[in-house]
Amino acid sequence: MNAVSTDNIIEASGLTKNFAGFAAVSDVDLNVRRHSIHALIGPNGAGKTTTFNLITKFLAPSSGRILYNGTDITSESPARVARRGIVRSFQISAIFPRMTVGENVRIALQRPLGTSFRFWQSERSLRVLSERVDELLTAVGLTDQRDQTAAGLPYGRKRALEFATTLALEPELMLLDEPTSGLGNEDVDRIAELIRKVSANRTILMVEHNLSVVSRLADMITVLARGRILAEGDYSEISNNQQVIEAYIGGEDD
Repeated sequence: MNAVSTDNIIEASGLTKNFAGFAAVSDVDLNVRRHSIHALIGPNGAGKTTTFNLITKFLAPSSGRILYNGTDITSESPARVARRGIVRSFQISAIFPRMTVGENVRIALQRPLGTSFRFWQSERSLRVLSERVDELLTAVGLTDQRDQTAAGLPYGRKRALEFATTLALEPELMLLDEPTSGLGNEDVDRIAELIRKVSANRTILMVEHNLSVVSRLADMITVLARGRILAEGDYSEISNNQQVIEAYIGGEDD
């Protein structure tokens, strides 16, 4: 068995997932360095989403293993790995449209306390959460919208609210699945800056189709093609890799 690196928060080796004889992911070794922003990119059908599902345990690998902070989590449940500090954006980013922005964040804060849906609790008992709600809304630039109904937020601001609810769980590792998808240029810039901001003291692994965002944010990039790692390195290395260039010709992200 190879020695576990304390520099890596995730160490996946030989990761493989077969569906009815088709290898969606094949023999992938993925090391995610602690306190970095690591981007997973690739053309349509590359296996990026499947890799995310394997790491967060929404899928069980056909073979291979996954270490998180040196602990083998290959056979653990999604709930168990979430409790360890691995949070995927969609896992906790569902917005309650009829609640206010502040109430949405408070609900997320209550989850670790096991009181998420105890709406009959006295408001006084929940005031201890108010300061943290304010801190999170400030972090994502939603302070002025605290009392606004979530349904009334523009799409880009809803994404910012999703970040606030994600951060409420104090994740050590955040997995972001296409965080700028569907956003206009102004919102893309805002979300990219928000990702940079929230990356302080935590690790981010993201699937992202916008290569401009990847070039600005990623410390390390892993390129997948047909379920295998095609290339790995920083943006300068990846953008000048002829195999990567050829893989993207005529392709779109999944």
